[in-house]
Amino acid sequence: MTTSENSTEATPTAEAAAATSAPANTSKIAGALQRYRVLAWVTGLWLLLLTGEIIAKYGFDVHTPSWIAVVHGWVYFAYLLVTADLAVKVRWPVLRTVGTLIAGTIPLLSFFVEHVNAKKVKAEFNL
Repeated sequence: MTTSENSTEATPTAEAAAATSAPANTSKIAGALQRYRVLAWVTGLWLLLLTGEIIAKYGFDVHTPSWIAVVHGWVYFAYLLVTADLAVKVRWPVLRTVGTLIAGTIPLLSFFVEHVNAKKVKAEFNL
């Protein structure tokens, strides 16, 4: 075999390997995006409930259950994990990742940021 025949045979194999790994990465990104979207909504809803609880407790002196804050804390922790997973898979810059992580702490912001991020990821990766 000549050198040119060797390089010709190696090229289709490299292209085939790249084509095979692309759908796997896309499916991983799609799964990570779905988990992120669900947790962004759940975190946002629990944060709204927590905000209402705090307003009722300190604004109107109503006795409220203390477990709402605990549940929001655990849901937010899960949100941090799935957001970091998505950020690594789609290679977000650090500032975008941190901004997305902080969005789960400001009422209503997680809904808006989730919509913008999902739209960008879907467009970028053809999901």
